Amino acid sequence: MKISLRAGERIYINGAVLRVDRKVSLELVNDVMFLLEGQVMQASDATTALRQLYFIVQLMLINPTDIRDASALYAQHHSALVAVCESREMLEGLAAADELVETTRYFEALKRIRALFPVEQAILAGAATDSPSEAA
Repeated sequence: MKISLRAGERIYINGAVLRVDRKVSLELVNDVMFLLEGQVMQASDATTALRQLYFIVQLMLINPTDIRDASALYAQHHSALVAVCESREMLEGLAAADELVETTRYFEALKRIRALFPVEQAILAGAATDSPSEAA
């Protein structure tokens, strides 16, 4: 896999953070877990339940040598989301993401979770319009 980075951009590879000082192309010649800087969610951006799940999986990908705590947190958070979710699309997406996490395909799981962000936003927007204060 070939990746091009701009000057100052970061890439997270198997727990290491690399920052390049000039435009560079990298060729990853073996199987590694990586995230580009633009795909990394900051803790302050994990403002919804689904974004928090994304952040937890991201931790598992960024630090693959120590995922025990993150795995336990993921299992709890995922179960809680499934328990309260009524949207079929959301439940199917969470199940697919869970299968990917179980097989340590964290990058693909992140993509699957990220695809659910608009669904969650629509659910939250619907909940906001159904609040008692707005019905009065």
